[in-house]
Amino acid sequence: MAEKNQTLEILKQALLLESRGRAFYRKVAENAEDSAVKEFFQQMAAEEEKHVAVLTERFKEYHANNCFAACNYETTGEVDTGTVISDELKSKIAAAGFEAAAVAAAMAFEERAIALYADRARAADNSEEKALYEWLAEWERGHLKMLADIDRDITEQAWSDNQFWPF
Repeated sequence: MAEKNQTLEILKQALLLESRGRAFYRKVAENAEDSAVKEFFQQMAAEEEKHVAVLTERFKEYHANNCFAACNYETTGEVDTGTVISDELKSKIAAAGFEAAAVAAAMAFEERAIALYADRARAADNSEEKALYEWLAEWERGHLKMLADIDRDITEQAWSDNQFWPF
């Protein structure tokens, strides 16, 4: 019974984390003035929605059956930020302080999610539970990489624009 409660508690934490991320990305998209920036954050919200849906199903399944059923998770693949994130989008995000701050905040969300999922994947005895958390951690690593690339590029642009370089 204690293991079931722990598993359900982790699933609740994961659902809350993903729901907060989805709400955050939706709010940033809603406040974005540029259509490309709005679309980017809407896409991020949609991906978090997929996580919420999967976690909701796994929660219901585990709560009812005390086990995780076999599931074939779609692969997330390597994120190619060059095709997803254009230089124009980066410049639009850099030009708007709110969106640039949102990228930094989003990185913190993604880091927390990765830590939760990676820890649970390592601790899980059940192969299906392990697969769920490994899949989620991999997907969030892709998000973090994309956001970190944006953050690095807009930071370098800000340094360059403001002549912060000592040489």
